[in-house]
Amino acid sequence: MKKLLGAVIIILLCNACKFNSNDKKTLPIYGERHPVTKVVNGQTVVDTEYQTIPPFKYINQYGDSISDKNLAGKIYVADFFFTSCPSICPVMQRNMLTVYNTFKNTDDVKILSYTIDPKYDSVKVLKKYADKLGISGSMWWLLQGKKDDTYQLAEKSYLVAVSADSTVPGGYVHQGYFVLVDKQKRVRGSYDGTSPQQVAQLIDDIKTLKADTASAK
Repeated sequence: MKKLLGAVIIILLCNACKFNSNDKKTLPIYGERHPVTKVVNGQTVVDTEYQTIPPFKYINQYGDSISDKNLAGKIYVADFFFTSCPSICPVMQRNMLTVYNTFKNTDDVKILSYTIDPKYDSVKVLKKYADKLGISGSMWWLLQGKKDDTYQLAEKSYLVAVSADSTVPGGYVHQGYFVLVDKQKRVRGSYDGTSPQQVAQLIDDIKTLKADTASAK
């Protein structure tokens, strides 16, 4: 796990794209990138294509089908958890409530929490968990899907390590990152969900993305 975490950190540092113009804060873009050739106004130009979150389809705590299409034009925060988690999940979800309460009346911000234990975490269990947290409406979705798909999505797209491990309490191991994704489906930040200080930084960075979007209109 430590080796994988180190590899993820190296990827993030090596692939981040960050620049500032006129002292305006701009967030990095994480993940792989490659040059693409395009024709713009009759001229051939070389542009950069960034890694994005691929299409997905899950069921939320209300039994509704949720896909990447529901996130069109949205900034969102993603994390991975399971309802019976005895370690970091309760702390993570308490901190995520701060994000929820900050943006719950905002149309263009969402939260996605993917369960890594879909066998136990049924729609009914997820709804009960959501009610216990005190969340309602469509701003924060607790998502259930195929286990293999979720693990692949976590590690390859969100850069979060998850695994089943019968030797640890709860039977699963996962990193407690909150991953920030922009309206173009690109990863723009990763934050320790157990740290109030980093969650506060996440909130500031969401505001930065919102400001960037508003200024681009």
